[in-house]
Amino acid sequence: MKYTIVLGYTLTPKWLALSREERNAMRAAHIQPIFARYADRVSARFFDAEAFNTRFSDFVLLETEDLGAYYFLVEELRDSVLISQGYLVLGDVTLGVEDGFQRYEESLSHSGSGS
Repeated sequence: MKYTIVLGYTLTPKWLALSREERNAMRAAHIQPIFARYADRVSARFFDAEAFNTRFSDFVLLETEDLGAYYFLVEELRDSVLISQGYLVLGDVTLGVEDGFQRYEESLSHSGSGS
């Protein structure tokens, strides 16, 4: 099954105090390599949300069939300079299965059960 995860996070004032060049360098050194290591198992799309939401400033939309790879990606993020030095705080995590009910109904038809 394919899982979709919405991972909300907030970039802190410490991050915002960096110049744009410093932010781009941090992204290239500490974020892109982590996502690249999992790109064959976890796809990622990044969104800004600060103008529309007060719970978090940004979110990433992740898709995977491998929850273990997703978990390891998050662990690497938690170990990164970005989180360990206070540039980013993880927030809401929402997990869902696209059209999960259809997958369930398909499983019923294959098992011969169903009402």
